[in-house]
Amino acid sequence: MDAQELQILKNRYDIIGNDPALNRALETAVAIAPTDLTVLIEGESGTGKENIPQIIHQHSRRKTGKYLAVNCGAIPEGTINAELFGHEKGAFTGAVGERKGYFEEANGGTLFLDEIGELPKETQAMLLRVLQNGEYMKVGSSKVEKTDVRVICATNVNLQYAVATGKFRQDLYYRINSIEIKMPPLRERKSDIYLLFRKFSSDFAQKFGCCRVTLDLEAISRLSAYRWPGNIRQLKNVAETVTAIESKPARGSDDRVELGAAVLSRYLPDEQDSLLPATPSAPAGTSAPFADADKQMIVKAILDLKQEVDALKRTVSSMDGAAVSGQHQGYIAPPPAADEPEEQIPSFEEPEPQEISIRQMGDDLIERALARHGGKVKPAAKELGISERTIYRKLAEKKKKQ
Repeated sequence: MDAQELQILKNRYDIIGNDPALNRALETAVAIAPTDLTVLIEGESGTGKENIPQIIHQHSRRKTGKYLAVNCGAIPEGTINAELFGHEKGAFTGAVGERKGYFEEANGGTLFLDEIGELPKETQAMLLRVLQNGEYMKVGSSKVEKTDVRVICATNVNLQYAVATGKFRQDLYYRINSIEIKMPPLRERKSDIYLLFRKFSSDFAQKFGCCRVTLDLEAISRLSAYRWPGNIRQLKNVAETVTAIESKPARGSDDRVELGAAVLSRYLPDEQDSLLPATPSAPAGTSAPFADADKQMIVKAILDLKQEVDALKRTVSSMDGAAVSGQHQGYIAPPPAADEPEEQIPSFEEPEPQEISIRQMGDDLIERALARHGGKVKPAAKELGISERTIYRKLAEKKKKQ
């Protein structure tokens, strides 16, 4: 694919950037599109993974068929099998009629399974079967169905680690990893960051009739130096927030407002708070929203716990090293004197109360988010930056305890 063809592709899917890793991902998507190989797209949340399956579908022989995108992390564990494979009437409470699943609906087309790492183990076994021979059974049925679907998967978690810890099937991992496409995080695309910022600011300004925002050299350097843990999604949020607050009504199409590093920095979270959403700094004399305080408290507790665990590991490691050294020299440590207190070895049980408190804080945060949104899971999950399945799981755990 030459440079002109690549630029046409980017324009078609509204992709901004010239990073080599990004270009390689797009070229790979087009190259493997005519095949029926299963594709695994890896990348952090917010890197634009959803563009790749659409490109593959539109450049494949299945482009006249259906394209369906499914967020596996947003479907409750109890209903995901029925969602993917369908169900028969009376298969479970509430199954008042027969229903087609996504694999049946997408027959002859492409099915994009996002957040594949969130699938339960039972569903992973069913997915492996349909990938191997195109066969599946609806929930509540013993009849084998057939489907012809191109499956594309995406994940923002390390599946190799999930396999090693037993959370993801090894055979399924190798089955979906026929072709691997990696989307680079925004912090590795430094030359693209300001291009994206200008694009988002310009689009927002055009939509709401205000001046687009540009940055001076110092501000551009500050923007590019930031880590962007939320990647493109976070950058868009910051660009639109900056434009909405710092811009002014436009009188002409070329009107713009240039900002310096001092103004921009108010909209970039501190590096130590990089796990939190990007919000402008609160003016002097005001307090941050209660939800943000909760998030900061949880993050701080997690970081403190990690430091304690690391310290314990170093202590135990040094003690093991000293013991081994003594054995090599034929030296055996004498027992402690009768009046000398025996040295207490640090116990790994100590962090447990803090782990419990962190879990309780997380549960409280979920409850407050649900209360603010009238018990609706989807907006609560979006506010907290977690999957809907996580909230459903927490609610189920709470119900069992009751």
